Amino acid sequence: MEKDNIIAIDLAKSVFQVCKVSPRGKIIYNREVSRKRLKELLVKETKSLVAMEACATAHYWARYAERAGHQVKVINARIVKGFQTKQKTDKNDAIAIATAAPLEHIQSIRIHSVEEQAMQSTERARNLALTHVIAQSNQIRGLLLEFGIVIPQGINSLRRNLPMILEDAENDLPDSFRQIVMSLWEHLEVQIEHADAITSSLKGTIESNQVCQKLMKLEGVGPIGALGLSLRLGKGEHYSNGRNAAASIGLTPKQHSSGGKENIGHISKQCADKRLRATLYQGALSVVSLVINRPPKTNKEQWLKALIARRGKKVAAIALANKTVRTAYAILKSDSEYEPQVIV
Repeated sequence: MEKDNIIAIDLAKSVFQVCKVSPRGKIIYNREVSRKRLKELLVKETKSLVAMEACATAHYWARYAERAGHQVKVINARIVKGFQTKQKTDKNDAIAIATAAPLEHIQSIRIHSVEEQAMQSTERARNLALTHVIAQSNQIRGLLLEFGIVIPQGINSLRRNLPMILEDAENDLPDSFRQIVMSLWEHLEVQIEHADAITSSLKGTIESNQVCQKLMKLEGVGPIGALGLSLRLGKGEHYSNGRNAAASIGLTPKQHSSGGKENIGHISKQCADKRLRATLYQGALSVVSLVINRPPKTNKEQWLKALIARRGKKVAAIALANKTVRTAYAILKSDSEYEPQVIV
């Protein structure tokens, strides 16, 4: 890598900033190129270290550069920001990426394959579809509440009560507004059908994925959690140990140490994969609620129950999520199966 040129790309939609730097650190050029020109440049250039920020389209361009024979490094945008010494411009951003790229202690994020990106995109589409369903149902419920009509939470309650409300002539709803509510409900039904279709498709994909099925044997890990872990960890090749894997998701305490004194704080609110962490935390909470009401069956449940008694449910749930990531890392790294130790 020390003998290769560095091609730093500040990604965009149509116009990209490309900075080429020699192995000695001299800037060969730093110019704007079109999308078509960038593809041609990556194909024509000799083997180089191609670096870019982890942002929209980064996985696509990383795969394209790898197919062109380059070594690729996709760097967290927060890390790149620390190398900016001047005002924020596309040229300065590209220089900052080029400066950070050759440093060995700055790791590349894991690059998704086309199949992995398709699974992640399907999960994102499902999440947005469910958000739309919740928003539309809450709007209907809120609008009717302004007329003194209360509907309990849940889609089933809305489906059961709404026809009777629209047919009730004594609830003082204006006829014109009844038509609006009916159209909102019809639109909601379409959204529910759309969300169910995406969920069914994602469920079939996860069921056919051996890695996800392996991870779903872990305590508190469901289909969405297993998918998130498999996409994040891969085969564990981007992490030196399980603690680093857990830290990348935001499940280890922040450290602010100096002068030989270690100060360990809370888990980070910013430097984390918040979506995956929330999923693992919710799964861990369900395990905590289950274990607290019955005798422990495994060594892990015994450890968890003792931790709940000392630190409470929420701290125990974070600790369990941390342990889940570490166990998942070990399973994927060694290509083994999860076998909890049962108390005899």
